[in-house]
Amino acid sequence: MITPQTLKGFRDFLPSDAIKRQYAINIIRNTFESFGFEPLETPAVEYLETFAGNVGEDEKLFFKFQDQGKRWVALRYDQTVPTCRVIAQYPSEIKLPFKRYQIQTVWRSEKPQKGRFREFLQCDADIFGVDHRASDGETIALTIQIFKNLGFKSPTAIINDRALYQDVPYKAIVAIDKLAKIGDDGVIKELIAKGYAKSDAESLLVKVKSSKPNDALRTIFSFLDAYGMKDNYRFEPTLARSFNYSTGTIWEIVDPAFTSGSMAGCERFDSLVGKFSNRNVPAVGFAVGFDRTIVAMDELGLFPNLKTKTM
Repeated sequence: MITPQTLKGFRDFLPSDAIKRQYAINIIRNTFESFGFEPLETPAVEYLETFAGNVGEDEKLFFKFQDQGKRWVALRYDQTVPTCRVIAQYPSEIKLPFKRYQIQTVWRSEKPQKGRFREFLQCDADIFGVDHRASDGETIALTIQIFKNLGFKSPTAIINDRALYQDVPYKAIVAIDKLAKIGDDGVIKELIAKGYAKSDAESLLVKVKSSKPNDALRTIFSFLDAYGMKDNYRFEPTLARSFNYSTGTIWEIVDPAFTSGSMAGCERFDSLVGKFSNRNVPAVGFAVGFDRTIVAMDELGLFPNLKTKTM
């Protein structure tokens, strides 16, 4: 007899959970479309080279294997990289500027924890082909509006610009990005392990913490104010985001009532499409951490009394 069980990090969704997920998906999709974004879907499996070299140190989390044709392939790690591949592959069909959203499953071979799994749903939205911080302001406003529509009382975008890290090596950015989880001492310890002298590590952290908003961020803040979201964002100089394709604005969504981490990760990535074509296509967007968002909504009692609809 086969023992009925699921793999670690993977889940079944029984009707009571599936109904909640559909409720949240419908709100997110409707919010995407209210901002004028169009749907896109990509395959679950891509050539490994599509992802390799594009996500930084987390490449160890790829679910990769050789198919029957001996080709190295990987399950979809994120949705941003495949979308950049699509834009490069279909230049006559995809007209710029292009505002797309995507709601599909991704896979990462990481240690499961609260609100984090090996198979999970992502809800992305990106603007391609606009080299102006107005598009950053629009996507940040969209991110905030999604969480307002889901019922969060104080969704907050913590915002920074990777341009403020232009003199900081990528290995240090990865360490600083963990500051909220491991604290100053943890970051300094990790920088030392990466080859920094203790005094240099301490000086670097002080330098990062003392950074001020640049002109690009001030432009974005003015757009958010115009959207009526003055109380829903703040500058955070230690926010780093560890993806190596991040090139400008970076932001995450948090809520003070939920203490288990951010619920969306977001960035500008102007160089990524160029890895698949000769075109320089500026881009900015975000991914909602859907499963962590569901955990937060459950904890905060944001779901109404949901039942299966019958005719």
